[in-house]
Amino acid sequence: MNSTFSSEDLEVLRNRTFDEIVVGDRATIQRTLTAADIQLFAAMSGEPAPRDIDAESAARLHGVIGHGMWGGGLIAAVLGTRLPGPGTVYASQSLQFHAPIRVGDTLTISVTVSFREEATRRVVLDCLCTNQDGERVISGEVNVIAPAERIERQRGTLPQVRISLQHGDELVRLLQYVRPLGRIRMGVVYPCDAVSLSAALDARAAGLIEPVLIGPRARLLAIAEQSGAKLGDVAIDDVPHAHAAAARAVELAVKGDVEALMKGSLHTDELMAAVVKSALRTDRRMSHCFLMSTPAYPRPFIITDAALNIAPTLQDKADIVRNAVDLAHAFGVAEPRVAILAAVETINPNMPATLDAAALCKMADRGQIAGAVLDGPLAFDNAVSVAAARTKGIASPVAGSADILVVPDLEAGNMLAKQLEYLGGAASAGLVLGARVPIVLTSRADPREARIASCAAALVVARRPAKPLFAAAPGRKEAAEPAL
Repeated sequence: MNSTFSSEDLEVLRNRTFDEIVVGDRATIQRTLTAADIQLFAAMSGEPAPRDIDAESAARLHGVIGHGMWGGGLIAAVLGTRLPGPGTVYASQSLQFHAPIRVGDTLTISVTVSFREEATRRVVLDCLCTNQDGERVISGEVNVIAPAERIERQRGTLPQVRISLQHGDELVRLLQYVRPLGRIRMGVVYPCDAVSLSAALDARAAGLIEPVLIGPRARLLAIAEQSGAKLGDVAIDDVPHAHAAAARAVELAVKGDVEALMKGSLHTDELMAAVVKSALRTDRRMSHCFLMSTPAYPRPFIITDAALNIAPTLQDKADIVRNAVDLAHAFGVAEPRVAILAAVETINPNMPATLDAAALCKMADRGQIAGAVLDGPLAFDNAVSVAAARTKGIASPVAGSADILVVPDLEAGNMLAKQLEYLGGAASAGLVLGARVPIVLTSRADPREARIASCAAALVVARRPAKPLFAAAPGRKEAAEPAL
């Protein structure tokens, strides 16, 4: 098992000194060109941008070509942040531009050390930028003077830059946001495998939680020893098996001894059955929210329900919406925009999802669902793209700028969330809401940063910070904060 890391690893930028660099060393980042990137580059360089670019028409701009030196700037970003990193002095560069970069293209930018000179600390690096089709866009060579001494500095967040590391800017931003909130005491239910145990310890190292490990003590100690984890003074509540762990976790939460729960290696049904039968249950139906951030969308958003309610009824969906709205409020979105998704944007009596969407919107009109703006049915493209909505003649305050996507059923939501994660480069966190405490549901396939981000989200729900994190949607009155 990898050793646990601390929040410092996510926030501190460290260089590579000349003595540490060898021929063949390589560093890579990824970036997707957006209309906003073209506008920003034009403002910084003075080189005109295409006249027809605006935020609302970005989805139609796949034919618009970006500035060639935008890619050159990304090469400089790799050199200045990754290899060699801070302290690097640019000496010269020679670049060849082989193909245009269009809005929506995703570039992989890599630099590889090809030569080093001891006397002058000169390092030569081969540069290559390829697009999502593997086509060579830019190639060339740069000469730099590598730093002689170690430099460490605070890592800045670069919107939509995809660094080829295990953790990215999204998690850095979230950890910085929740640090003032302190730690919450979290019951970790039956973490009887290396993955779930390390998740609890990583969240502790990041300053998010004070875990209470609920499970058989002897087994937990054995797993820690086998995996190289150090439990130290972490509290262990000794119970014989998974069923007892779920019951004990609920008991601790009811008594207020823990502020949140996190699933370990037991089955989700076993934990949730204990929660449903207890005083943790409220009048709300419990539901799961994926909090997601993807380079293709200008701010974080919520997908619900993709993990708990298989075929929700209309009343179930009303509670699913209310839970998601509460989560958005916790992150500072005063009036989230909720898109009720279906396959089409018109009401069709043969498609129950469209009827439910219409009913939910009318419930919001009548005050049965408060604190949000609802619209639906909306197809996915209309929910996230103003251009798509306009093409179909949809005039809506939600279309193209949704904060919450409510799916028809679990299958649709689960596929949507995983497609965004695995094909869209989305970062995610997941919580169950509707109980008296937030519940982190982890999966064996979840990356480490998703587990930590989920604990951070639970901290936000439990402590309700005053300062918002989410960026406001276009035209929204509340103050905007940089997105994750």
